[in-house]
Amino acid sequence: MGFTSIAPKSAYDERIAATVEHFLRRVEAVPPGTCPIAVQLSMLEAGGAQTCGKCVPCRDGIPKLAEAMRAVLRCEADESALEEMRELAALIRDTSDCAIGYEAGRLACEGLATFAEEYESHVTKRQCAEGTMQTVPCETNCPAHVNVPGYISLVAAGDCAGAVAMVRKDNPWPTACALICEHPCEARCRRMLIDAPLNIRGIKKYAVDNAPAGTVPVPKRLPDTGRTIAVIGGGPSGMTCAYFAALMGHSVTVFEGHKKLGGMMRYGIPAYRFPRERIDEDIRAILSVGNIEVELEHKVDATEMARITKEFDAVYLAIGAQGGKMLDLEGSDAEGVMSAVQLLGMIGDDEYPDFTGKKVVVIGGGNVAMDCARTSVRAGADEVTVAYRRRIEDMTALPEEIEGAMAEGVEMMTLMAPVRIEKDADGKAAALICQPQYISAVKRGRPAPVAASKPEARLEADIVLIAVGQDIISDPFEEFGITAERAHFVADEHLRAAGFENLFVGGDCLTGPKTAIMAIGAGKVAARNIDEYLGFHHTLDPGVEARPPKENLREPYGRVNVTMRPARERSKDFDYIELPVSEEEAVQECSRCLRCDVYGCGAAEGGRMQYV
Repeated sequence: MGFTSIAPKSAYDERIAATVEHFLRRVEAVPPGTCPIAVQLSMLEAGGAQTCGKCVPCRDGIPKLAEAMRAVLRCEADESALEEMRELAALIRDTSDCAIGYEAGRLACEGLATFAEEYESHVTKRQCAEGTMQTVPCETNCPAHVNVPGYISLVAAGDCAGAVAMVRKDNPWPTACALICEHPCEARCRRMLIDAPLNIRGIKKYAVDNAPAGTVPVPKRLPDTGRTIAVIGGGPSGMTCAYFAALMGHSVTVFEGHKKLGGMMRYGIPAYRFPRERIDEDIRAILSVGNIEVELEHKVDATEMARITKEFDAVYLAIGAQGGKMLDLEGSDAEGVMSAVQLLGMIGDDEYPDFTGKKVVVIGGGNVAMDCARTSVRAGADEVTVAYRRRIEDMTALPEEIEGAMAEGVEMMTLMAPVRIEKDADGKAAALICQPQYISAVKRGRPAPVAASKPEARLEADIVLIAVGQDIISDPFEEFGITAERAHFVADEHLRAAGFENLFVGGDCLTGPKTAIMAIGAGKVAARNIDEYLGFHHTLDPGVEARPPKENLREPYGRVNVTMRPARERSKDFDYIELPVSEEEAVQECSRCLRCDVYGCGAAEGGRMQYV
């Protein structure tokens, strides 16, 4: 009787796994502006490559559908082909045995509906729909469309002041975005095809640390136009509009209700993430343009709005979303219950809470909830717990914020839906009562929590911080006549408020709470549109140019990450938590840039993308 060997796992499987890893990188790096039919075709072909061949719809249907889609992509199909594709995709979706087939069919069906305009253009106009064109990923995905490769080339050359000036061409808050931006510019970085996306925020941080924004001169202001602009709100959007409008030669007056400028960057972000002196660096630079008058602690009501819109040639309303949302919970009137906005707003005016010996529970799972939790640790709390009704992976907070909070001792109690707040005999908060949840079907992009048949959980709490979102304070402006829907102002595609000629709206009060860089992008667009409304078409020269590109570094390198002070140290104070980026780290990280503004699609565009 002979011995039978057990066949080892196919060596091909291991090699395929390595190939798939590269394939995943390619998927992650799909450039913005890519033809959606090309993307759909590649996904469909991947499904065809995975078929086991057992069932006919998957084995034969996917290749047939792929061929039809290929004909559409080549602009060689007619409208009847689209209907045949819909029928075939539905057949594959509904009759395939396993997910390889039915998911391929489902995605094809959804794509035919989602990208109907693109398909129609291919079969009727024999071309991609207008605007379908690959663009430089980092520039396109930055809401302010900053010339990212340009300032990286300047940092690489040792010109940090030039890099700050290059950023400022599109964004007058280089320090803010170096320290607290959520860096959407990295999302489709082409470097992912080789190793990992560039640490773009880290490179910018190195630039502003070595050339503080307050020391880098701003461009010279253009000649005075004699036109006046009022900006209501001194946050990122309002001050961005003021900066660009003043550079264009207009006279700007900023009305700010708080004691200081900065908006939610000052009154919504703790000092350990964004030190107040660093905010002031950007603000000093913005004001150094001249022609910007600031009126602090100036509340604007309906009467003031009537005066301002009459006296100024144009008005930009950028009040942000500074009202804290509260939950309709029994016991929410207890002493010790407050919104995240209340807590962080106090800190913005240097009024730090003392939670010594207290047990703090934070409700929410976003970045603001993490800010509240980490602030509570620094305020001396004995215990800090985050109660969230979904899972950690469903939290909207950045992963690094969640990890940072946990490292500092914050406990995450997930799948806990708040039910009520328990009071003690004196009317003070005593505990947050939660109903345990389990995760269920995906709704609106996220798995929905459902009440589990488990007993309620009691989380002891002296302080309950509610961090579930922000609202705009719209009543005074609605009284004046500005239209609002669900507490958000209504404006056209040019940011002009509905029913008004010279009133423009932008930032969080138009879109709802978003990120600082999105508010900055809105302020830039508002300044340009107001300039056009006033009869001008100014162009601004940043006084600096990108350096010529070097040959691409094609060897894989590890990504340089920004490091932080040890959790045991940083959790005890409100000092800045991140450590500096060294020159060696910055130079290496800059060398990984593939200069997509010059090579590839950048060359096809004739250089950089031009934005309104």
